[in-house]
Amino acid sequence: MGQASSQAAGGEHSAAKPLSMLVAAVGVVYGDIGTSPLYTLKEVFSGDYGVPVNHDGVLGILALIFWSLIWVVSIKYMLFVLRADNQGEGGIMALTALARRAATNHPRLRTLLVVCGLCGAALFYGDSMITPAISVLSAIEGLGLAFEGIDHWVVPLSLIVLVALFLIQRHGTARIGILFGPVMVTWFLVLGALGVYGIVQHPEVLKAMNPVWGVRFFIVHPGMGVAILGAVVLALTGAEALYADMGHFGRKPIARAWFILVLPALVLNYFGQGALLLGDPEAARNPFYLLAPSWALIPLVGLSTLATVIASQAVISGAFSLTRQAIQLGYIPRMRIQHTSSAEQGQIYIGAVNWALMVGVILLVLGFESSGALASAYGVAVTGTMLMTTILVSAVMLLLWKWPPVLAVPVLLGFLFVDGLFFAANVPKIFQGGAFPVLAGIVLFVLMTTWKRGKQLLVERIDEGGLPLPIFISSIGVQPPHRVQGTAVFLTARPDAVPHALLHNLLHNQVLHEQVVLLTVVYEDIPRVPAQRRFEVASHGEGFYRVILHFGFTDEPDVPQALKLCHLDELDFSPMRTTYFLSRETVITSRLVGMARWRAALFAFMLQNANGNLRFFNLPLNRVIELGTQVEI
Repeated sequence: MGQASSQAAGGEHSAAKPLSMLVAAVGVVYGDIGTSPLYTLKEVFSGDYGVPVNHDGVLGILALIFWSLIWVVSIKYMLFVLRADNQGEGGIMALTALARRAATNHPRLRTLLVVCGLCGAALFYGDSMITPAISVLSAIEGLGLAFEGIDHWVVPLSLIVLVALFLIQRHGTARIGILFGPVMVTWFLVLGALGVYGIVQHPEVLKAMNPVWGVRFFIVHPGMGVAILGAVVLALTGAEALYADMGHFGRKPIARAWFILVLPALVLNYFGQGALLLGDPEAARNPFYLLAPSWALIPLVGLSTLATVIASQAVISGAFSLTRQAIQLGYIPRMRIQHTSSAEQGQIYIGAVNWALMVGVILLVLGFESSGALASAYGVAVTGTMLMTTILVSAVMLLLWKWPPVLAVPVLLGFLFVDGLFFAANVPKIFQGGAFPVLAGIVLFVLMTTWKRGKQLLVERIDEGGLPLPIFISSIGVQPPHRVQGTAVFLTARPDAVPHALLHNLLHNQVLHEQVVLLTVVYEDIPRVPAQRRFEVASHGEGFYRVILHFGFTDEPDVPQALKLCHLDELDFSPMRTTYFLSRETVITSRLVGMARWRAALFAFMLQNANGNLRFFNLPLNRVIELGTQVEI
């Protein structure tokens, strides 16, 4: 009987796990796209697009929104992009690493794909600033419908909510994160209920599921057709988050949550708002809130604010994760990464990113003051990232998966065509306020490429004066210096040359340790490296050892912990016998070929302010010696 009970409990647990994963995915992944009904139709009909609020106009817009959700999210992301996982990890940087690996035998294509990935990542940061601002503003604006004369409080209240959100980041969101799933499930159920409430009053709105209405809209309004996609794309905001958060939940829970709950709720709500507009064109000023009964308005504002805060939290957390991946892959200077949860590795906090995003969000709220004005800046970044994702996925499908071009190319061309239309529709926004995320993206792209190129030049300049390891070891055998007890670990980027720190130590202190380990840390284009592949060791004689540690771009580079995997009897990495020697380079700009003077100066500034190897590799503070060297680039 006890065995039967335990089996039943196990069955209940296994049945409950998919449900809990689905609820958690709804809370983390779908906050951004789930709050888009707050402002999408309001922007379409009350914005500067001039769409007539009549039967054909409403059905045409609804058809465009419905089929955009089906084609871009349901087909492109759910069926194709989510399959392009890098050992379970998603996001633009994980995809870039995957595409880089796929194009290994095509150097020029590899470079082009990396540039596309960096462009997409840079634009993602711009999107990370706009999403919290427009979401919270659109939620708080509902108070203006409930209380007259409160409009001037919208901006201050929005700033209070947003600043509080950024201030709590350093403390982690593990405790309040438990509420994310249930709150967002409630949000989507309310969206669906409001939609049904509106559709029942004007059922003819369901005709908009026929794509003919969207085609007719383009035919009747040829000049407005492409331009209106700049507003329709607001319904797709957050589509990239589906892919970026795949590492937390996996593809199946995200896809199930979309088809079971999120997509039906969004479609019902958009169609409900459309039904309201068919009966009352004046409701175009805010169709989302006016769709609700008057008694439900204030509770709906409260729920909307909670939902937008959760959506903003997801975007901020995504920016932290993207930054860590970019650091590991060598595109961003090392920053201090703080773990906010002892149970979840993915819950991290990066102060520099947090405060930069907060300043950008505050400037956006103060500069645009309303969700309608901010919508003019929204879309350029997100459509640019979506376009870059499609390009990278195309390379993965054709080069890595080896899909037959006859099958893959038509589908990929369809994705590129639609993404290109959306991006082209948003380009004019650059001159209407959309320059902010584009400029932010350009700055970040320059910083990332400068850092990557600068690190390459730094290694090349150091190598020019490098002493080959075999020659050095031979000289040690001929004229042995005084050897002291213990193990010296020298971190170096070159596995076949003598580190400058070793030469300086020998020159100034005239001693060598009994065991000298030349340690190189290598980052792979995969998220995690198994423990059995972490460690490579080779003996070069005279007490010298070459050790290579392999990490993935989501691994924690804990060097002392990784060195414990070494099982060579002659190597002793016990804490009190091991000393770590680091080389701190100071860059001096010069006229050497390789990098413009202004970029060299920028790289020198970033290098000076980057987090050092000591903290990044979790080295013990009392067992580290740093030796400086000057390098011209």
